[in-house]
Amino acid sequence: MENKTKSFARLLTIMDELREKCPWDKKQTFDSLRYLTIEEIYELSDAILDKDTQEIKKELGDVLLHIVFYSRIASETNDFDIADVINSVCDKLVHRHPHIYSNVEVTDSEEVKKNWEKLKLKEGKASVLEGVPKSLPAIVKAFRIQEKVRGIGFDWDNKTQVWEKVLEEIEELKVEIEKKDQDRIESEFGDVLFALTNYARFVDVNPEDALERTNKRFIKRFQIMEKIISNAGLNFDNMTLVEMDKYWNDAKQISSKHNN
Repeated sequence: MENKTKSFARLLTIMDELREKCPWDKKQTFDSLRYLTIEEIYELSDAILDKDTQEIKKELGDVLLHIVFYSRIASETNDFDIADVINSVCDKLVHRHPHIYSNVEVTDSEEVKKNWEKLKLKEGKASVLEGVPKSLPAIVKAFRIQEKVRGIGFDWDNKTQVWEKVLEEIEELKVEIEKKDQDRIESEFGDVLFALTNYARFVDVNPEDALERTNKRFIKRFQIMEKIISNAGLNFDNMTLVEMDKYWNDAKQISSKHNN
C-alpha cells in the first residue's frame, strides 16, 4: 500500500508542476481535454480487445492522468479536487454495496445489479435510464439500456423469446423494404439491431466487442488481400468481383493460419 500511495503522490506532484510551468498544460480546460479523453478511452478499449496487458497498463496510466488533470483544473476554482473525486466514488460504492457494508443478503450477481438500480432510484434519480450517457455509441447505449431495465425486472424470460423477437423484427423490416418507405426501413432496421443487441445479452456476448472484433478481423484480412493483389502485379480497378473474392478467400486462409 505504501508504494501505491507514493506512486499516486508522485503523479499529483508532477501534475501540479506541469500545470504551473508547462505552456501547453497551463492552457488546458475541461473542454479542450474532452476529445483527448475520449480518444484515450478508445485506445484502452483497443488494448483490452487485443489482450495486450502491457498496452492496457500504458493506456490506464493515460486515463488516470486525465482524471488527475480534470481534478487539478477544478481545484483552481475551488469546485472540487482529487480527494473529493475519490471520496465521492468511495461513498457511492459503500452505499450501493449494502451486502458488503450492511446487513443486506444477496444470492448472486444478478441480485446485486437489481439492488444497485433500486438504490439509484432511492437516491433521487428520476429514471432508471437517467445514467445512460447521451453520447454513447448506439450499440453500447442499447446494451446499457437493456442492462439497466433488466435491473428492475423489465426483461424477457429466456433467449428463445428474444430470438423470436429478432425474427419478428426482420420480417417487419422485409415488409418495409418491399414498400420502399425509407423512414420506415430505417426505423425497422433500428429495431432489428436493438433486438439483436438484446439477444447478445442472453448468449453472454457483448455486441460492441463482437462487432469491433469483426471489424479488426475484416481490416486484417482486407489488408492481406491488398498485399497479395499488389504482389501479383494486379490492380483493383481492373479486377472483377469474382477475382477479388478468390483473393479474399486466400487472405482468410492466411489470416486463420496466423491466428492458430
